[in-house]
Amino acid sequence: MAQVSINSDLGEWGLSTDSGERARLLQSPSVDIAPKSEGEAPPGGLGRGTTSTLGAIFIVVNACLGAGLLNFPAAFSTAGGVAAGITLQMAMLVFIISGLVILAYCSQASNERTYQEVVWAVCGKLTGVLCEVAIATYTFGTCIAFLIIIGDQQDKIIAVMAKEPEGAGGSPWYTDRKFTISLTAFLFILPLSIPREIGFQKYASFLSVVGTWYVTAIIIVKYIWPDKEMTPADILNRPASWIAVFNAMPTICFGFQCHVSSVPVFNSMQRPEVKTWGGVVTAAMVIALAVYMGTGICGFLTFGAAVDPDVLLSYPSEDMAVAVARAFIILSVLTSYPILHFCGRAVVEGLWLRYQGMPVEEDVGRERRRRVLQTLVWFLLTLLLALFIPDIGKVISVIGGLAACFIFVFPGLCLIQAKLSEMEEVKPASWWAMVSYGVLLVTLGAFIFGQTTANAIFVDLLA
Repeated sequence: MAQVSINSDLGEWGLSTDSGERARLLQSPSVDIAPKSEGEAPPGGLGRGTTSTLGAIFIVVNACLGAGLLNFPAAFSTAGGVAAGITLQMAMLVFIISGLVILAYCSQASNERTYQEVVWAVCGKLTGVLCEVAIATYTFGTCIAFLIIIGDQQDKIIAVMAKEPEGAGGSPWYTDRKFTISLTAFLFILPLSIPREIGFQKYASFLSVVGTWYVTAIIIVKYIWPDKEMTPADILNRPASWIAVFNAMPTICFGFQCHVSSVPVFNSMQRPEVKTWGGVVTAAMVIALAVYMGTGICGFLTFGAAVDPDVLLSYPSEDMAVAVARAFIILSVLTSYPILHFCGRAVVEGLWLRYQGMPVEEDVGRERRRRVLQTLVWFLLTLLLALFIPDIGKVISVIGGLAACFIFVFPGLCLIQAKLSEMEEVKPASWWAMVSYGVLLVTLGAFIFGQTTANAIFVDLLA
C-alpha cells in the first residue's frame, strides 16, 4: 500500500514532537495499544496488537450501541414509517461501513493510531484542528444528552416509588427533576470525572452492552405482548416529505457513530489489515443494525406517531420490566459520561498545550490544577444546559449532525487527500472513482450537518 505523502510530515505545520501526545486521545476504552515509537513498527505498517478478529467485532459493536437506541422509534416516525426507516438505514449503512474502511486505509498509510491523528497527518493542520474541535463539541453535547437521559428515567422511577401521578402538583422538593439530576451528577459523575486516568472502562463497557440488549428485548416483547393500556396512535405508511426523511438522518448518525474510536481498534488487532477490517466492521454494523431495527420497528409500531423521542418515556411508570430497563440505562450513562468527558478533556488539553507551545512533560501540580479546573467547567456547563433543555430530541439532532462529520466528511476528505498523493501511482479510472466517492461522502455529510444546524437555529427562532 502506498504511503500517504501529503501533509504526512507534522513538522511541516510547526508542531513539536510533544504533540504526539494526541495518540492518547479518544482511544477506545476497551483497547490496549502499545505506545508508538520509532523503530517499534515494522516498515510499511503498524505494530501488531493483541485483539482478535472476534474481539474487534465485539468492541466495534460496543462502541456503536448505546443510549442512542432510545431515539430510533422516533426516527422511524420522523422518516415516515417502517419501510422508509429501514430503507434509510440500509442506504446509510453502505456509507457508514465504507467510512470505517477508509479510516483504516488512511491509518495504515499514514502510520497514525487515532482518528484525529489520521486527519492531522492526511489532511493537514486546519482540518486537524477542526476535527479536534468537532470531537470536543460532540463529546460535550453527548454529555448533556446523558444528563437529560438520567433525568428522564429518574422521573419515571421516582413517580413509581412516590406512588404519585406524574406531574402531580405539590410534589416534594426532593423529587424535582432539577434537584435529582444535580444530586446524581454531583454524587456520582463528578468524582468519576476528575481522575487523570479512568480504570473502570471495561466494567462500563460490559454494563452498557447488557443494558442495551435488555432494553431492546423489552421493547420487542412489549410489542408482541402489549399491555392493555398501550394503544398506538396513527401508524405512518409513507413519509410526509423528503425533508422528513432527511430529518431522521442525525439520529441514525448518532446511533451508528463509532468512527472516532474505530482507528485505535483497527490498530489493536493481531492482523491490522484493511481487508480483514472490512469484514470486522461489516459484521459489527449488521449486528448493530439488527438491534437498532428491532428497537426502532417495535417501538414505533407500539406507539405510532405518538412515540416519545426517548421511547422508554412512552411506557407506563409502574411497569417493572421497563423500570429495570430504565435502571440499566441510568447505570450505563453514569459510567459513560466520565469516559466521554475524559475524551473531550484530552482533546481540549492537547489543543491548549499546542496553542501555548507547552511540552507535555510539565509540572504535575500545574497539570492537576488545570485538569480539575477543566473538569469543573465542563461538568457545570453540561449540567446547567441539561437542566434547562428538557427535550433530548433537540440535543440528539445537533450532535447527530456532528456525528455525520465523523462518518462522512472527515473520511471523505482523507480519501480525497490520500488519492491526490497517489495520483501518479494508480490508474486514472480508479483514481477518479475514489476521489468522486470522497467528494460524495463530504457532500452528504455537509448536507446533513448543514440541515441539522439550520433546523436547530431557525426552528427555535420561528417558534
